[in-house]
Amino acid sequence: MVVADAEAVGRERGRSLPLAGLRVVELSSYVATPLCGLNLAQLGADVIRVEPMGGAVDRSRWPLADSGASLYWNGLNQGKRAVEVDMSSAAGRELVADLIIDAGVVITNSERYRELSFENLRSRRPDLIYAVLAGRHDGSAAVDYTVQAATGFPMVTGPENTRGPVNHVLPAWDITAGMLLTIGLLAAERHRARTGEASRLSVALEDVALAMAGNLGYLAEAQLDDKPRQRLGNHIFGTFGRDFTTSDGRRLVVVVLTARHWRELVEITGLETAFAALEQAFDADFTLEADRFRHREALAGVIAAWMAGHTAAEVDGLLTGSRLLWSWYRTFAELVADNAQLLRENPLLTKIEQPRVGSYWAPGSPLAFGGERSGASPAPAVGEHTEEVFRDLLKVSDARLSELLEAGVIGTPAASRGAR
Repeated sequence: MVVADAEAVGRERGRSLPLAGLRVVELSSYVATPLCGLNLAQLGADVIRVEPMGGAVDRSRWPLADSGASLYWNGLNQGKRAVEVDMSSAAGRELVADLIIDAGVVITNSERYRELSFENLRSRRPDLIYAVLAGRHDGSAAVDYTVQAATGFPMVTGPENTRGPVNHVLPAWDITAGMLLTIGLLAAERHRARTGEASRLSVALEDVALAMAGNLGYLAEAQLDDKPRQRLGNHIFGTFGRDFTTSDGRRLVVVVLTARHWRELVEITGLETAFAALEQAFDADFTLEADRFRHREALAGVIAAWMAGHTAAEVDGLLTGSRLLWSWYRTFAELVADNAQLLRENPLLTKIEQPRVGSYWAPGSPLAFGGERSGASPAPAVGEHTEEVFRDLLKVSDARLSELLEAGVIGTPAASRGAR
């Protein structure tokens, strides 16, 4: 569906979405806190992003459109409203404080200003919800990439013969922290509805990584096993899964988690005799996950030879419709090109017209309620809703708005819709 005025449609849909009526002020940058705001906006909340004059530092982050507009920023901030305020001025901070008091909910990754502290704001709004993203538990700075380095994951990522760290391209801790911040904020909102009490909640990126390392057994393994975890390349730790290449050069991943998966793989490939010989040689039972992992190299060698003797079309025909877990490897460009029809038919995606970028398919919320979900809508220009928000929510008069514009305390929407 092509949306002529996606923002208006999004607002209309918001009335029937779970968070309709919730207003959130967002003072943030980069991934985790904007993602929290995006989650809330896609579920119907009115999220107002406050940016400094000229826009936040992450508005120019790659990837970029030909115009220089950030595709990254537009993706994380769609469906929000944006106001432009000189936060270095007392008048600007006063406006933002008033906006937070009116909304009753704020998410931020900076507690730089005393006027915008939890204590000061709660004195004016006793049921305030104040959600903070930190780098480390002590309040010191960290980003996803430094947290990755500190928690060990780059040392087990990459090919088996690699020496030194391999950073992951996916900012996993930013993403997980953004989701946890969303959950925490909604828990605080429920607590407020029950008790009328304020909440200050915080999430630290490093704590997120440590928690997941603990939950997945990495920390316990490091404490209890004197043999450090080794790199496995594309093998999957503790089970059988790896990449393979067909005779015509297509690569796919096959994952065998259960005895049922194993039996189906054996049947499809017709390699019963070869696998039985390996079981006898190793005194193993390949219906057991542990044995498949221990002897992964031998199994992978047999399967790789079979894959190399079949074309991609032949493999696709044999595996499609089976209960095996498998997929062809694709680049992002191939994903878009190979699945153009699928993208159009998937209700997750809406075709939007993003100023300074153009027309493209963008995701709404993956969550569906009663079969309905929030569609995508464009991200705002710098200060696009400045006058609208302060006039409609804080009842700032036109005369006062003109004074604030003249003094440079707020930005002009007309200029914001231009080159920036």
